[in-house]
Amino acid sequence: MEERRTSVFENGLIWFGAAVSLAEILTGTYFAPLGFTKGLFAIVIGHVIGCAMLFFAGLIGGKARKSAMETAKMSFGSKGAWLFSALNILQLVGWTAIMIYDGALAANGIFDIGNWIWCIVIGAWIVLWIMIGINNLGKVNTVAMGALFVLTILLSFVIFGKGSALNISGEGMTFGAAVELSVAMPLSWLPLISDYTREAKKPVKATAVSAVTYGVVSCWMYIIGMGAAIFTGESDVAQIMLKAGLGLAGLLIIVFSTVTTTFLDAYSAGISSESLSVKINGKWVAVAVTIIGTVGAIFLPLADITDFLYLIGSVFAPMIAIQIADFFLLKQNTETSACNIRNLMIWLVGFVVYRLLMRVDLIVGNTLPDMLITIALCVAVSKMRRKDRT
Repeated sequence: MEERRTSVFENGLIWFGAAVSLAEILTGTYFAPLGFTKGLFAIVIGHVIGCAMLFFAGLIGGKARKSAMETAKMSFGSKGAWLFSALNILQLVGWTAIMIYDGALAANGIFDIGNWIWCIVIGAWIVLWIMIGINNLGKVNTVAMGALFVLTILLSFVIFGKGSALNISGEGMTFGAAVELSVAMPLSWLPLISDYTREAKKPVKATAVSAVTYGVVSCWMYIIGMGAAIFTGESDVAQIMLKAGLGLAGLLIIVFSTVTTTFLDAYSAGISSESLSVKINGKWVAVAVTIIGTVGAIFLPLADITDFLYLIGSVFAPMIAIQIADFFLLKQNTETSACNIRNLMIWLVGFVVYRLLMRVDLIVGNTLPDMLITIALCVAVSKMRRKDRT
């Protein structure tokens, strides 16, 4: 692995790039039937919950100087963590395909040369980003983020400059479901954030900046999507940009945002693979994931990602809840066995509870209650075992 430690500013840039995403803008359009005020509250509440969990997840990796899946070994054992490494790689392949699909579809809406060509172009840029490496992007990433920042502000003015809201018809969404959909995006980064905070010079500050930067910018993306649907009556980002005369600028937003976000998915898939075997080269796995994702984006139907987001939540919310309980409450920060059956069983309970809570409309969504239940169960079982030993 590369030895150079990343600065707080560099970590902020990484997570700014992660948040500026078409997937987040498109997810924001689902909030339009709630109206702007209720939709805004749902977005903010969901992100506060999700980014608080993101902070704790990143802090574990930052303090332990371990990647996300390496930290999982402290709670689930070296072999028990293989389950989450494999699931994480699968979800990252899925995310890579989804992001390339969304980016290609939007780019083709501005400059029609064929979706499959855009998939290949975006995939090639992601491979280039991977080959440059997370610690060598430096000025390239700064320039890219600066351009995205300016162009996204321009897009915001275009959307919110319309002035009057339109009546949005469509299938209604409850406030609780909207909060959960808002939690889902930061939650999808839980099994990745330690891959970046582990290399930070100042892990606590870097993790805080990462979580706050991601939370603020992600809210902004959701609001852009919701605003686009409410104020322009249009949920197709490419069409909004075209109508506003943002042809080339719009194309740059789409391509750069897709590359900077999807790069993190592919890179982390490589890092997760390294936790399976020391013989695996993470960089080449990341390249392979990008290629597989590109092929998937060309041939698979990937328009609706809501079920995918909820599946990620049900798998990784109880996982990180157990890690939070072990690291911060029970002070367990070393591997105790090859396979921690106790924590794997608690995770399974948390997974089932999450799926059951999806049937209940709670005002705070189902991620927070599920994580609190899982943490409480983890602490209770640990105390019971200590009593049995005495």
